[in-house]
Amino acid sequence: MQAHTPSFRFTLRVYWEDTDAGGVVFYTNYLKYFERARTEYLRHLGVAQQVMREATGAIFVVADTQVRYLQPARLDDEIEVTVDLRRSGGASIDFVQQALRAGTLLAEGSIRVGCVDAGTFRPRRIPTPVLERLPAIAA
Repeated sequence: MQAHTPSFRFTLRVYWEDTDAGGVVFYTNYLKYFERARTEYLRHLGVAQQVMREATGAIFVVADTQVRYLQPARLDDEIEVTVDLRRSGGASIDFVQQALRAGTLLAEGSIRVGCVDAGTFRPRRIPTPVLERLPAIAA
């Protein structure tokens, strides 16, 4: 993935619970960090996911992920997680995310979230008010 100026940045601290026996962030925790950043990104855009569920019955679920690990993060590191919207469609959104420590790229990934009905988990269209809040994607 190429370097870019992210549309959203979220900062977090690495805690003991995030690390393995060697004091290095356990690889699956990057997915948690990416999830937190996406949630805060949507909140920043005015999309509260619990409100969306209550108002429309729609929820987002992760449909696909791809993560590349480059450098380890360690206990007490301050990590910046970026979120960029790559594509939004009728029923899914593709994000590109990075985890950085002081500008050093630690991990990067692409995540697709799908919109489903909260009761049946069947795919459904993203509610129009949510789509209207997403930024336009430059071609």
